[in-house]
Amino acid sequence: MYKNLVSIAALAFSSFALADMTTVTDVLGREVTFDAPAKRAIVGFYPEDYMAIGTEAAYDNVVGMSKYIWQARPANWDLYVKHRPSLDTIPGIGRVDTNTFSVEKVISLKPDLLMLADWQYKGLGSEIERIESAGIPVLVVDYNAQTLERHIQSTQLIGVITGQEERAEKIADEYRQNIELINNRLASANLEKPKVYTEYGASGINEVGYTFGKNMWGAIATMAGGNNISAPYVEWWGKLNPEQIIAANPDVIVMTGYESGSSDDAMVMGQGVQEDLAKERLAGFKNRLGWSSISAVQNNRMYAAYHGACRTIMDGAMIQFYAKALYPELFSDVNPEQAYLDFYKKYLPVTPEGSFVTQL
Repeated sequence: MYKNLVSIAALAFSSFALADMTTVTDVLGREVTFDAPAKRAIVGFYPEDYMAIGTEAAYDNVVGMSKYIWQARPANWDLYVKHRPSLDTIPGIGRVDTNTFSVEKVISLKPDLLMLADWQYKGLGSEIERIESAGIPVLVVDYNAQTLERHIQSTQLIGVITGQEERAEKIADEYRQNIELINNRLASANLEKPKVYTEYGASGINEVGYTFGKNMWGAIATMAGGNNISAPYVEWWGKLNPEQIIAANPDVIVMTGYESGSSDDAMVMGQGVQEDLAKERLAGFKNRLGWSSISAVQNNRMYAAYHGACRTIMDGAMIQFYAKALYPELFSDVNPEQAYLDFYKKYLPVTPEGSFVTQL
């Protein structure tokens, strides 16, 4: 009788433990089983999205993170640390792209889940097996691809990780509605697609910076109805020859930047950047050798955007920005910068101040 009771109790405990386990399909089609919501999570990428979707309380259960992507936006990082000083004490795990990612550190933190970006997962290669062999589930999300499908799925997955499924669905639905509004207007108008060129302007006027093909700003430009001149030459990101830019003769140019750059004439945008300075830096690019012949320069259709507002669930506002830059009359009623700030007001605990989009 005693043995039977023990067996029944053990079965009941086992069922209870299994009831806490959740299996999801990540963006790579991998089935991942973990204890949800995660009690000890490591955030490999998209740290601000993790807070927007999971609420600030989600960081009560974050035991490690790859901090550099947030700290690359120093003024934004400082804004959050001032609000929540404990962010600064979360252990770092290094970077995949500089080969400083520490599998040993990850294992030592004893997480019950490691969330990685698609590119991080692929960059780690066989190291993933070491992590999983240590009993740590690895879940992959992806905002870099800039596709509606992956944005929605990634948001839903973070909702499961943080126990905020309803909030995640609301954010995902708002993003979907924004894309549908833009797509419907473009389809109804059926206008010729303007040519657009986007460049990360951190290196300044005298050095051509990175441009984007299928993902990030390149995908945003395409989603907004533009003909991305970089797409035939750059798959993900890379540089065009100066002659290619001039020969393509874009109708619209968008320069992007963070709060600081590597030169005194770099494009700067973001937290704490005054609009006068942003416009001054943007105007400087008109003086590049050979650019005086480009249609976008001649017609003053030059724009700038905050590089930190890309590859995130918050970039719905940036798609509005591109749509309005490409089709000013068709999207005259949208206010992209206000949409960006409204997302913070609705879903995040800090209020950014600065220049996030601008134009000449």
